[in-house]
Amino acid sequence: MSIPVTITQRPPERAESKARLREIRAARPDLAARLKTLRTFGRRVRGCEIHLTTACNIRCKGCWYFEGGFDSAVDETSDPGLIRAFAEKLAADGVTQATLIGGEPTIVLDRVRPFVEHLPYITISSNGLRPLPRDGFENVAIGISLFGGGPLDDALRAHRPNGSAFRGLFETGLKHYRDDPRVTFVFALSEEGLPYIEPTVRAIRDNGNLVTFNFYSEHGSDHPLRIENEKRTLAEALRVKELYPDTVVSHPYFIEALITGRSHWGAQFGYDVCPSISVDLPEHEQRVANGNPVLDGFAVYGADYDTLQFCCTSGDCGNCRDSQAVYSWLMVSLNWFLDSEQRLETWLDLAESYWRQWYWSQSHSPNFHR
Repeated sequence: MSIPVTITQRPPERAESKARLREIRAARPDLAARLKTLRTFGRRVRGCEIHLTTACNIRCKGCWYFEGGFDSAVDETSDPGLIRAFAEKLAADGVTQATLIGGEPTIVLDRVRPFVEHLPYITISSNGLRPLPRDGFENVAIGISLFGGGPLDDALRAHRPNGSAFRGLFETGLKHYRDDPRVTFVFALSEEGLPYIEPTVRAIRDNGNLVTFNFYSEHGSDHPLRIENEKRTLAEALRVKELYPDTVVSHPYFIEALITGRSHWGAQFGYDVCPSISVDLPEHEQRVANGNPVLDGFAVYGADYDTLQFCCTSGDCGNCRDSQAVYSWLMVSLNWFLDSEQRLETWLDLAESYWRQWYWSQSHSPNFHR
């Protein structure tokens, strides 16, 4: 895949940013202390993403994985020796974090275990239909997908591979993970589902879990990012965040960037600024050199545990608003948040909410200090 790169507005020069940061830290020791804590933990996390399997027990409408043909792009391997050796090599190379996606990771637990054994920070992306056991997976973070909320979630996600529909997928996930601190629901918002946002978040709150917002992109359609009333959608998401601040971990700045795709410094989210690419792929050479930060050493592997994938999701950059890619974009953009103490404080709030999504990065988690 080849994507033209447009040179966007470059971030402030490093020397200028370092000087400004020194000024703010001297004036605000409280911000300096928070920044030190975030940087100390962040240095311990070197991430990757792995397509653990090409199989899934449901077929969500608009799923980028199946709409993009990722299930047939590489030959899947189930060789336990190869998978264990791959996990061992990641650890030997200094990788400490893996996000395991699919397909559906909970249907191949034998492939999850080697990564849990060798890497301290593991996130499982799951549809919630099967529970991830606690025994042996106590410190794993679990992100449960959720589309639209309310009855819309079943309409979009509750479809078996044979095409038949069923009911209660969200309720099944709630039942499996009641009061489970490992779990954050990844709630993909859609304009059609606005009436369901608050009751869905309330149900997650009452179930003892957290929620982070995502953006529902209907991949495979003509307009995956179509939204008729952006202001109304944003207002409702922010209202629910304000109502449930301890349940919705997403920061208001992030929510606005997610829904609008825009930042305060005028950049639009897209390939030119997205940092969540497999940086060693030759087709990213221009992108890496365009002056916008990337995630150092980040790589996404296919289900053969060898082939590098384009990026953390579909590679359809013009139609992508993936929440973790947007969050990563904001996290690597600290230099744009140094024009005032208030702006830096916003970035610190953002960063803390980013880490709060995942159990292994929460201060009460046994793995936090590993």
